[in-house]
Amino acid sequence: MTASLPSLQRRAASANPRTMLRIGWVLSGVVLLFLLFDAAAKLALMPQVIEATALLGYPAASIRPLGLICLACAVLYAVPRTAILGAILLTGFLGGATASHLRLDDPLFTHTLFGVYVGVLAWAGLYLRDPRLRSLIPFRHAD
Repeated sequence: MTASLPSLQRRAASANPRTMLRIGWVLSGVVLLFLLFDAAAKLALMPQVIEATALLGYPAASIRPLGLICLACAVLYAVPRTAILGAILLTGFLGGATASHLRLDDPLFTHTLFGVYVGVLAWAGLYLRDPRLRSLIPFRHAD
C-alpha cells in the first residue's frame, strides 16, 4: 500500500537535514556533471555537437557562446552563495533547449523533455541542500 501525500510530506519535513543535504548534493552533482560535459563538448566543437546544433537550426557560430553560457550557469549553480541565481538562469537555458526540440517535433520523452528533467533535478537538488529555498517554498499539507 502506498503512503498518502500528507504522510510523505510529514516524513520529508522531519527528515534528517544531513541526509537531505547529501541527497541534494548528489542530485546537484548529477546536474553539474551533465552541464560540464555539455559545456566542454560545445567549447571543444566536437563533431557530434556541430551536427546536432545544425539539426536544431542554429549556426555553428552559436556553439561556443552556448557552451560559455552553459558553463557560467553551472558555475553559478555550484557555488552555494549564487546557486539560486544559477538555477534560475539554468531554467531559462534549459527552456530554450526544450523549445528548440519542441519546434522540430522531436520525440517528446527522450529529446523534448530532457531539459525539463535536468531542470527538475537541478531544483530538487537545490531544494534539498538549501534551507532558505525550503522556507521560501514550503511543501506542507493544510491541516
